[in-house]
Amino acid sequence: MLARIREDVQMVFQRDPAARTWWEVLTCYPGLHAVWHYRVAHWLWHHKLYWLARWISHVGRFLTGVEIHPGAQLGRRFFIDHGMGVVIGETARVGDDVLMYKGAVLGGVSLSKDKRHPTVGHRVVIGSNATVLGPVHIGNDARIGSGAVVIDSVPEDSTAVGVPARVVRGPQLDSDPCSALEHSELPDPVAEQCRRLSAQIEQLELGLQAVTEALREVRREPSPMSQASERGNGHDKEQTD
Repeated sequence: MLARIREDVQMVFQRDPAARTWWEVLTCYPGLHAVWHYRVAHWLWHHKLYWLARWISHVGRFLTGVEIHPGAQLGRRFFIDHGMGVVIGETARVGDDVLMYKGAVLGGVSLSKDKRHPTVGHRVVIGSNATVLGPVHIGNDARIGSGAVVIDSVPEDSTAVGVPARVVRGPQLDSDPCSALEHSELPDPVAEQCRRLSAQIEQLELGLQAVTEALREVRREPSPMSQASERGNGHDKEQTD
């Protein structure tokens, strides 16, 4: 238990440059407190003390603003940065070394009691206010951009952004863990598509301009048939004279 707590605290220092001291992390990080409440509630849930587990989870939600169902399965070194508004459903599965930002949701889209929440792989980063819905699978080392709404599975080592989310980059070649936090570097699929369309339109305009100039040249030059007709008309006129 103490080893797990030490791991959680060390993960805060690795993921948040604002963390200064162990005492500050232990007392001032609601995302860390939410995970610890979940650990207790999950142990109770595993031992079929369902009401007590839900009550502990509810207390954790009241104190931290983070709602994690005790039936969810979270991996080691799981860190929620800034915490508030995070929701993780009952059948969600989360791997090791996952980072979630405030407002992220692992939600369900079904009323059945079967698997209805996402499965998240190892070393995944889920941005602020991102929503992952249904029993989809988020591959290892994937990144979900802020505000994305994911309704389909995301392959390993890829980046998904937008509403609905689309995979716009992958696989990643940068193995530096700090690069996973550079949300400003995430591509904009709409802007990229607009740039591609603009380039295609420019090419079409150049082609149309070339065709137009060629037609003008054709109109300026008389055709061989018209020249022969003019010569024939001139010869007939001379014979008549």
